[in-house]
Amino acid sequence: MDRYVRQRRRMVETQIRARGVRDERVLAAMEKIPRHLFVEEALVDQAYNDNPLPIGEGQTISQPYIVALMTEALALTGKEKVLEIGTGSGYQTAILAELCACVFTIERIAVLAAAARRVLDGLNYYNVALRVGDGTYGWREEAPFDGIIVTAGAPRVPRVLVEQLSVGGRMVIPVGGRFTQDLLRVTRLSEDPEDVKKESLCGCRFVDLIGDHGWPR
Repeated sequence: MDRYVRQRRRMVETQIRARGVRDERVLAAMEKIPRHLFVEEALVDQAYNDNPLPIGEGQTISQPYIVALMTEALALTGKEKVLEIGTGSGYQTAILAELCACVFTIERIAVLAAAARRVLDGLNYYNVALRVGDGTYGWREEAPFDGIIVTAGAPRVPRVLVEQLSVGGRMVIPVGGRFTQDLLRVTRLSEDPEDVKKESLCGCRFVDLIGDHGWPR
C-alpha cells in the first residue's frame, strides 16, 4: 500500500500539478483515490503511468492528467449535482463523487457498469447513482445538472445534454472526428440552450461516444 501512496503522490506532482492543474481539491482527490483498483489485474503496475489503459470491451481508463483537467474545468465546490456520460471503470466517477454532492453516471456496457459499481461500493461512494443505457440522452428526470462530463468523443455537442445543464452550469466534452477531438468546456449562459460559451481546453483522443446523439453503433 505504501508503494501505491508514493506512486499517487508522484503521479500528482509530475503528471498533473506540473502541467498546470491548480485546484487543490482535485489534486487531493487524485492523490487519495486508488487508481489501481479501477484497472485490470494484469495492468495494476501501470495504473499510475502517464497514459490511458484498456479496461476491456474496447474501452479505456483515461490518462490521469486528462481526468484531472476535465474535473478542474467543472470548478466543483462540493455542492453540485453532476452527470457523467460513460462510467467505464468508474475512476472518473470516484473523483467526481469525492468532489461534489452527487453523481449520476450512465454506462452503455453492462459488464463495465457492474464492475464499476462493485469498486465504487467497496470504496463507500454511495453518492453515485449508476444505470445502463444510451448516455447521449442524458438523465432527464434528474436534470438540471450543475456539471456534465462526457468521457467519450462526440461528433458534435449534443443539444439534449445542453438542455439538461442548469444556467451557469458547465459541460466538458471531447468533440471532433473519430481519431482526434478538441476538449471543450461548454457553459450554459441562459434559458436558451443555444446561448452557450465554448472554450477549447486542449486536443485529445477518446473512444467514440456511441448513441443516438453521438456516433452510430
